[in-house]
Parts: sequence; structure tokens; C-alpha cells
Amino acid sequence: MQQATAAANKPLTPGTELEGGYFAGIININGQQFGIVVAPKEGDLDDQEWGPRQGLNGTTSFFDGHANTQAMAEAGSELAKAIQALTINGFTDWYLPARDELELIYRYLKPTTDENWRFRGDNPSSVPVGYAYSAGTPSQTPVTSFQEDGEQAMERAWYWSSTQYSANSAWLQYFDDGYQDDVHKHDAFRARAVRRFLIN
Repeated sequence: MQQATAAANKPLTPGTELEGGYFAGIININGQQFGIVVAPKEGDLDDQEWGPRQGLNGTTSFFDGHANTQAMAEAGSELAKAIQALTINGFTDWYLPARDELELIYRYLKPTTDENWRFRGDNPSSVPVGYAYSAGTPSQTPVTSFQEDGEQAMERAWYWSSTQYSANSAWLQYFDDGYQDDVHKHDAFRARAVRRFLIN
């Protein structure tokens, strides 16, 4: 995995363009803080199955999507392999976000003005820690390009995370009202890649 540090003169504000994509928040991985970068929309994958319908070792992390994705690829996931094959803005270390990394994208780059599904969205891995949504929090992102129908906006759709829920299902999140759930791995949904850079 390419290891990068934040550009010195770039503010860490959600939606800021840096490190090959757009800053989406900070995640804590084993005591280190990483900035999460969501890929430009050109890297979106649609109608993708998660992967093998069996329990996969190394795919249960809520915060380390890079490790999850590697384990998925090694087990034969075409989705994981497709994301690992991406080259966007010169970067090749893209991966499928873990549950809490995906949640950051919704929390800070929410496309819609719809009410949130309450009691979802807790994020013990984020910096700062994220608490469950209320009807109005989070609100629609102020970043125009990520607002609904913007050129970088997430669709009103389910997006896969790389976090396995059970042998037959994995976590995903709906980018309309923020609902999080698990579904069968053979169902087909959207995916957007992320990468990360070390903060400290």
C-alpha cells in the first residue's frame, strides 16, 4: 500500500480535493489516525456482488477496509479485485471502505436533504467518535459537488462496505437516509473506492 502524508497546505475539510480524491474524515486504526479519501465518481462500480458466499477470514474489521479488501480479493471477490485494479489520479492503492469508513462519507458528504434513519450511524472508529444519527443530523453536505446530482455525489443507492457481517452477508449503507444493514453477498449494489493517508 502506498503510504502518504497530508499535503502541507491543504485543509482537512470534508470535500477538499487532495491525495487523488476528496477528503472524507479521519479514522482511528490501531491507535494511528488516517485521513480517508473518497475516489472521484469516475471510479464508481455498479451492480456488484460482494464476493464468495462463505465466511472469509480477515474481513470483519469495522475500520480497516484495506485489510478487508485484500482478504476479499485473496478469496476470489471480483469486486475487491476490480477496486484494487483502479488507477485514479496516479494512485493505485484504492480499496473498498470498511463499515466505519463508509459511514464517514455519509456523515460528512451526505447528498440529500432527506431525514436520517435514526439509531444508525454510530462510529466508534471515527475521530471524533460519531454518535447515532438524529432526523436532522447529519444534514446535507455544504459541498456543492457532493450534493444530490452533483458531479461527485453519491447516488441514492446502497453502497457496499468491505465488512463481513456473517458467512452469507456483509454491511452496506444507503446514501439517502443513512440506513445501515446487512444483505446477502450475492446481491448486487454500488461501490465507491477509498484510500487513506497517515496523519499521525
